[in-house]
Amino acid sequence: MREAQKLVIASPSKGRLQENAAAFFARAGLELTQGRGARDYRGAVAGVEGAEVAYLSASEITRRLALGEAHLGVTGEDLVREEIADAESKVELLAPLGFGFANVVVAVPQAWIDVRHMSDLADVADGFRARHGRGLRVATKYVNTTRRFFTRYGVSDYRIVESSGATEGAPAAGSADLIVDITTTGATLAANALKVIEDGVILRSQANLVASLAAPWSETAREAARIILSRIAAEEEARTTREVRAHLPEAAGDLLREAETTFGASLRESNGKSAAFACPAHHVAALADWLIAHGAKSVASARFDYVFRAENALWSKLAARLG
Repeated sequence: MREAQKLVIASPSKGRLQENAAAFFARAGLELTQGRGARDYRGAVAGVEGAEVAYLSASEITRRLALGEAHLGVTGEDLVREEIADAESKVELLAPLGFGFANVVVAVPQAWIDVRHMSDLADVADGFRARHGRGLRVATKYVNTTRRFFTRYGVSDYRIVESSGATEGAPAAGSADLIVDITTTGATLAANALKVIEDGVILRSQANLVASLAAPWSETAREAARIILSRIAAEEEARTTREVRAHLPEAAGDLLREAETTFGASLRESNGKSAAFACPAHHVAALADWLIAHGAKSVASARFDYVFRAENALWSKLAARLG
C-alpha cells in the first residue's frame, strides 16, 4: 500500500493533550501506537491498516489540516479559528472531545472600574487618543480572532501588540493596555490584576476531532475514516445511552410512544408484557419512575459497550462535505 493512500491522523505529540487524545481513541477501541517508542513521531492505529498517525504540536496539526497534509486531527477550536482563514470551507469540526477546555477572552486592568462591556472599550479608546495621542494597545497571540471580535463590536482605535511570552503580564509591564488571551480558571488573570469583561468571552474552546476538506481523500483513506468514525460514534452513543427494560402488565402502543416523546427513549423491542428502550443516560431515573407509575413491576438499566449503526452520524457528516 503506497504511503500517500493512507489516512493520516495528526495527534498531539506530548503532554496532557497527547494523553487525552490517546485515551479518547482507546475508549473507541482504537489504540494509537508509536513505531519505536515515545521519540518516534510516526505511528499507526492498531487493527486499521489504511491509517497512520503523525505526532505533532497542536499548532502544527492545525497547519497540516489547512494544507491538506493530514486527513483527521485533534486540535483546539481556538487554533482552528485563529490560524485557518475561512475555516468553514477548509475543515470540518466533527466532534468536541471533552478535554482541552479554555476560553479566549478580552481582559482589562481591574482598575478600569467603568469598563464592563465591549461597548465601553470604544469610549476608553477615545480617551486614550485624547490624553496620550494614541489608541489602545492590545497584547495577544490571537491576532485574527481579536480583529474579527473587535470589528463586531465597533472597536477600531487600537493597535495589536503581538505577544510571544506571558501575555497576561503585558499591561503590568507597560507594553500593552489590555489583552486577548486564553484562560481556564481565570486565576492567572486575577494574579496579574486583570478581569474579563462581561461580554468579552470570544470563544469557549476545547479539543476537537477535525477533518481536512483539502486532503487527498483516496478510497483507502475514506474507508479507514469510515471505520474509525464508526467506532468513535458507537462508543459515544454507548457512553451516553442506557438500555432500560421494564416488565409491564400491558405494553400498549400509546404508552410506548409516550415514553419515546417524553424521555427521548427509543423502543428497541416489545413483546406485549415487557419493553426495552435505548434511553439517554440522564433520563433513566425519570423514565423508570414514570414506567413504575404506569404499572411496571420492575425496571432495570444496563450499560452498552458500543452501539453500532448502519448510518454513522460522524461519517455521514464528513462524507456530505467531501461529496
